[in-house]
Amino acid sequence: MKIIYDIIKKPLFTEKGMDLKEREGKILVETDSAANKHEIKKAMEEIFKVRVEKVATVNVKGKLKRFGKSIGRRSDKKKAIITLKKGEKLDFIEGV
Repeated sequence: MKIIYDIIKKPLFTEKGMDLKEREGKILVETDSAANKHEIKKAMEEIFKVRVEKVATVNVKGKLKRFGKSIGRRSDKKKAIITLKKGEKLDFIEGV
């Protein structure tokens, strides 16, 4: 069994994420790459005390980057788009 605090890594504050939050009430977070939708839903409900309706996940491959003569690769990520139930609200940064 995984620790719920290791599943949710951090919220993602991007233009697309802010647009999803304002228009549709969805939240964008970065998660552990091995976590599934059920684990992400359970972690969000226990940590933030909100009711989750739906979880959609996206695996993002790391970009190839040059470092001088050699070519490296950024690490892969997994993002989750979390839909909250009607009437639920979650603000990571309050007062801003």
